[in-house]
Amino acid sequence: MGPVLAGVLQLLALIAALALAHVPLGACMARVYSSDKHWRVEKWIYRGIGADPDTEMRWPAYLRGVLAFSAVSVFFLYLLQRLQGHLPGSLGFKSIDPDQAFNTAASFVTNTNWQSYYGEQTMGHVVQTAGLAVQNFVSAAVGIAVAMALVRGFARSRTGELGNFWSDLVRGTVRVLLPLSVVAAIVLVACGAIQNFSGIHEVGRFMGGQQQWNGGAVASQEAIKEIGTNGGGYFNANSAHPFENPTPFTNLFEIFLLLVIPFSLTRTFGIMVGSRKQGYAILATMVTIWVGFIALMMWTEFAHHGPAPQIAGGAMEGKETRIGVGASSIFAVSTTLTSTGAVDSFHSSFTGLGGGITMLGMQLGEIAPGGTGSGLYGMLIMAVIAVFIAGLMVGRTPEYLGKKIGTREIKFAACYILITPALVLVFTAAAMALPTPAHSMTNTGAHGFSEILYAYTSAGNNNGSAFAGLNADTQWFNSTLGLAMVLGRFLPMVFVLALAGSLAEQKPVPVTAGTLRTEKPLFTGLLVGAILIITGLTYFPALALGPLAEGLAS
Repeated sequence: MGPVLAGVLQLLALIAALALAHVPLGACMARVYSSDKHWRVEKWIYRGIGADPDTEMRWPAYLRGVLAFSAVSVFFLYLLQRLQGHLPGSLGFKSIDPDQAFNTAASFVTNTNWQSYYGEQTMGHVVQTAGLAVQNFVSAAVGIAVAMALVRGFARSRTGELGNFWSDLVRGTVRVLLPLSVVAAIVLVACGAIQNFSGIHEVGRFMGGQQQWNGGAVASQEAIKEIGTNGGGYFNANSAHPFENPTPFTNLFEIFLLLVIPFSLTRTFGIMVGSRKQGYAILATMVTIWVGFIALMMWTEFAHHGPAPQIAGGAMEGKETRIGVGASSIFAVSTTLTSTGAVDSFHSSFTGLGGGITMLGMQLGEIAPGGTGSGLYGMLIMAVIAVFIAGLMVGRTPEYLGKKIGTREIKFAACYILITPALVLVFTAAAMALPTPAHSMTNTGAHGFSEILYAYTSAGNNNGSAFAGLNADTQWFNSTLGLAMVLGRFLPMVFVLALAGSLAEQKPVPVTAGTLRTEKPLFTGLLVGAILIITGLTYFPALALGPLAEGLAS
């Protein structure tokens, strides 16, 4: 079997598995976030944190809950890292420096999981499990909670109430993320991923030196890392490491895990707004972009010119031989079109155009299908923009799901789509203009610029993957990337929740002959076009200086 055919067959198998999970998981999540009953363990949690899960919140109260919980999480994770050298189970590792501790705390709380350190040489068992793994769960639950608030904004009328943040947070963790992670961790252990709390031990001597590895609760963290679209690896090599991702099957399984919730949330959306067809329209938009990007990536990686790629059957530099070009391409596209950031290959070693595709996937806003929750609310924001554009074309007040998109709503949507590009481009320009950040670049020219652009694109869009040629463990990058992650996560949430509150206060608009049918393929095509054009106009000059210039020169 040729490598191209193998890649296509893996893609088809992945699509089939996602299709099988779409209906039951999407329906399950709709029941979870619509139920008025609380499990006993959930009641214990509410009592412990002093929250009333039955109190409805308007959008400012919901936002205060999101920000307060996230601020406490940043402080706790920062403190845990600063005290690591004094904690049991630290494996002898020292406490983390202040700038790196801030960067890591901001990274994991914002669901970014950017890592400027070697995991196996820096973090002990306590920080890995009680700190990083916990944030993998709750940061993903926060993203789903905000998405559910926006969905309720479309579904409800004549009320500003969007649900209860604490209830959504706890239910998402207890009823969705934990059960899925337990099952996934068992599968990974059965397939060879490690799960232990062993210390550091020598595994061999090479060229007069010795190689040491420490164990860890790798399979359980790998499970939630993918399911929660987090991406932070136990080891520096991330999902390219055989302890995290031992076989071609586990590689495909991990891709399935990082996609299954974002794709299934479209079913949840359709059920909660009372129209499954609307959910299918959003799903079709996501799938169109995802499959299109995979096709482009496979073409660039398999058809790259040069004797080495031709002999190897594709551009194999930076890719694991046990995984291959096809599966690596699927993983790279899926991890950058979601907010996962996990890698089974090194994106810096992709072809010039291939590296550009990974960047563009993040620059779309990671909405195809996007992160857990963040992908859905990002796509719904783009749907609001698309109906506004359609309304301008026909001279009619735009409507979406029975709600008018007026001046207030379009301002919130516009602010949402502008804030992240502003962060990415301003920080990239500053890093290139100042003398010190440039010293961290391994490469010069177009590829060196791509390293910087990729880093801030990854941070601002809460992805977490890296081009792997940039030394980001400096005070400048730890601080500015951490700031980009925090602002890129929570400023958009402000506009999402404000939009949700505005929509929930409206009364439904009756459907007429002039109403745009947003469940039809025509709207799907309009939405895909709006996403690509808006992103292309925003980022094209920067992409032209980096990956496009490199790709055209090769």
